[in-house]
Amino acid sequence: MALKDVKPTRSELINLKRRVKLSERGYNILKMKRDGLILEFFKVLEQAKGSRDAVGEKYERARQMIAIANTVEGAIGVKAAALSVSEKPQLTLKQKNIMGVVVPKIEATKVRKNLSERGYGVLGTSAIIDETANAFEELVDEIIRAAEIETTMKRLLSEIESTKRRVNALEFKVIPELKEASAFIKMRLDEMERDELVRLKKIKAKSKA
Repeated sequence: MALKDVKPTRSELINLKRRVKLSERGYNILKMKRDGLILEFFKVLEQAKGSRDAVGEKYERARQMIAIANTVEGAIGVKAAALSVSEKPQLTLKQKNIMGVVVPKIEATKVRKNLSERGYGVLGTSAIIDETANAFEELVDEIIRAAEIETTMKRLLSEIESTKRRVNALEFKVIPELKEASAFIKMRLDEMERDELVRLKKIKAKSKA
């Protein structure tokens, strides 16, 4: 706000003081929101670390199990068992709210299956196929969970950055400029009042002469 554009009037001073109060109130609210979002972010970050480790572990187990299954059942047997599964996992994308930030909530069905739902014949396959299927189902389940957590973390981080910019703008630009303008108007009004008093004294002195 350029001081040369400020009108030194009492109404403008009142308006600026009102804007200062509103800006300070907004600043405090945004600061609380920023701090709350940071706390939520660190909670989700801990979940993300655990989820990443879990994905790595489950991936390694699934990789080992498929290698064993290929050795025991043969690549054709493993592929036949995989193709016999008729029901694919179903994902439902919903939303939840964390301090005003909309984040995804992924609900998955048909990821974990029992023996009858997998489609392949129990008598025609070994327990290795079942263990391999279990390992991959657990991996897919964890990947879905990780996707929800990672997306939540990214959206929270984006909102934190946006809120921080607004807090900084209010703290270092908007509020100081409004206060500077208010001080300038008060100074000018005081000067004008003094000038008016001097003028009135001169008029009074002339009228007495």
